[in-house]
Amino acid sequence: MSKFQLFRDKMLAAEVSEAAIRAFERNYETLIREESGMITECDIEPCQSVPNMGDVTQGRADFDPNLLAQTVVIKLNGGLGTSMGLQKAKSLLTVKGNTTFLDVIAQQILYLREQTGAKVRFLLMDSFSTSEDTMEHMGAYADQDLSGAENIELMQNQVPKIDAESLEPATWEKNPSLEWCPPGHGDLYAALEGSGWLDKLLADGVKYAFVSNSDNLGAVLDAGLLRYFAECDQPFLMEATRRTEADKKGGHLAVRKVDNQMLLREVAQTADEDLADFQNIERHQYFNTNSLWIRLDVLKELLEQEHGVLPLPMIQNKKTVDPRDKTSTPVYQLEIAMGAAIESFPGSGAICVPRSRFAPVKTTSDLLALRSDAYEQTVDGRIALLASRNGRPPVIDLSDEYKLVDSLEGLGMPSLLKADKLTISGPVRFADGVTIVGSVRFSNESGETKWVAGGTYEDEDIVL
Repeated sequence: MSKFQLFRDKMLAAEVSEAAIRAFERNYETLIREESGMITECDIEPCQSVPNMGDVTQGRADFDPNLLAQTVVIKLNGGLGTSMGLQKAKSLLTVKGNTTFLDVIAQQILYLREQTGAKVRFLLMDSFSTSEDTMEHMGAYADQDLSGAENIELMQNQVPKIDAESLEPATWEKNPSLEWCPPGHGDLYAALEGSGWLDKLLADGVKYAFVSNSDNLGAVLDAGLLRYFAECDQPFLMEATRRTEADKKGGHLAVRKVDNQMLLREVAQTADEDLADFQNIERHQYFNTNSLWIRLDVLKELLEQEHGVLPLPMIQNKKTVDPRDKTSTPVYQLEIAMGAAIESFPGSGAICVPRSRFAPVKTTSDLLALRSDAYEQTVDGRIALLASRNGRPPVIDLSDEYKLVDSLEGLGMPSLLKADKLTISGPVRFADGVTIVGSVRFSNESGETKWVAGGTYEDEDIVL
């Protein structure tokens, strides 16, 4: 019996779909062959010719109801937000008042349906960690046809962790759930196929998919981009934006020399000797926002040609079976990246979008900015930076005391309408009526909570 049969038996017992098993088998065979998956600098050229969104969407500002009726919006909703102290779906964080990320997304879909008359399709790709909480929350939208797993849920698969020594399925009797891991958002394609959703959407006349992260409120369905994607006849379009120093560790676009194929290179696919080039934002100027446009009919054809598995590069992560116990069994976790499919779709492309379409919430600093008065909820359901900010979001820098979401609850909310940067170091609380203008820093090294009195603070460094 082959070693992989052990994995197949375990996955079948857990009712994992055949599409997901075959995708995992491909990655496992890559691991066995000891292929590194590295993309060397000498094999690629920088990606230099990416059209700008503003140029290609000009004159396409209005939604076409016929195109909307052929479109599904898919939000990746598998993350728990553990780095921010959460034990539930990250998308259940509140953004404005009692409005959560999921509420914002749902309101966008409902607005489009109401304004255009088109029944825009909507799916949430949940994980086993987020499904229950998410479906319970979406029950509030039952009357608007935005609830129920059978209507809106695409379930992400789970795959076994691999014992690093034996290369067999890892076991952990203390907590068997830790024997499994998510396969990365590249699982989207196997999940669509294995769940039956791909065939169901195509049968309903749905041809275009817009996919993005649920914590990126900048990634909204755009009329101009939808029209451009439908008219340009590209089967796959990646939204990219210009890299800054803050993005130098994120995956970048490149072109493979041997066949001139556009591809995505992640830092995990970069050898140490190539890291300087990888992080050179002048050389590799564009990074993946993880917002994608996909032709579902072409995806179906490719899956049939490839026996149900898109040939995506495998990313190998070395961990321990219990991530909180560094003495537990060393394992491999195999992942694939959704954006890597850019090299699997012949004729695929990318488009350079403004930074406003990439506004993920990864930290409490990001969340505090969104909750401030520098952002507003628009009539079409978006959370948008006020026009008076001229596209410049306030920068917030919080010390480690504020790493977890709970730490924001008693902080208070100063006005950031005219703020450039707010820095908070140490235990601080804001009274009502605090206004920040320009760049302001509050420092408290006493360890005892200090209050900031109401009033205007402008371009100053205040020690409390």
